[in-house]
Amino acid sequence: MQRLARIAAAGLAALLLGAASPASTNPADSPVNVPEPEGIWTGPQRGYTPATLSGAHVIDIDALDALMARDAPVLLDVSLADRRPAGFPADRPWLPAHRSLPGAVWMANAGAAPLDPAHEALFLKRVEALTGGDKGRAVVVFCHPECWGSWNAAKRLVLQGYTRVNWFPEGIEGWQERHPTTVIPEDTAWTARAGSEARR
Repeated sequence: MQRLARIAAAGLAALLLGAASPASTNPADSPVNVPEPEGIWTGPQRGYTPATLSGAHVIDIDALDALMARDAPVLLDVSLADRRPAGFPADRPWLPAHRSLPGAVWMANAGAAPLDPAHEALFLKRVEALTGGDKGRAVVVFCHPECWGSWNAAKRLVLQGYTRVNWFPEGIEGWQERHPTTVIPEDTAWTARAGSEARR
């Protein structure tokens, strides 16, 4: 009986320690089993995401490291741009620095849904240019953990026939646990045409 009590106490302690530990950035470890939608997700952009993305590879940091060592994937950062804080003086420059994976192309909010046809066409045209028109070129799409934006952007590419789409749900935070980040500017081709609408 005492042995059973010790086993139960050890199990309870492990459960409590697990509950107190920081949340994982791996969607497979999500406490919520999120079903994969059939198409683009149009609900809230922040929240638990599925552990799968049909037609794409869901990769962790180990797989990303291996992919980057083996290939030269196109890295697409679709994170939101920082907004000017409320009350920030209008006569002072607002110059936020966006840190991301070295070599990434940042198209802020390109994973939004709905995304109007003009911006969706611009996103696809930009990816076509970055891949040299090769739909078999490896592409890695990411933003932050628990963000549907990168899931949506990767899904858009799958729906357009890209065959080596990789979704990295651990995002920038997952990368910086192992590697340094760097400040990158927003992609000029995206900002020049998309303007402020791409940040909404």
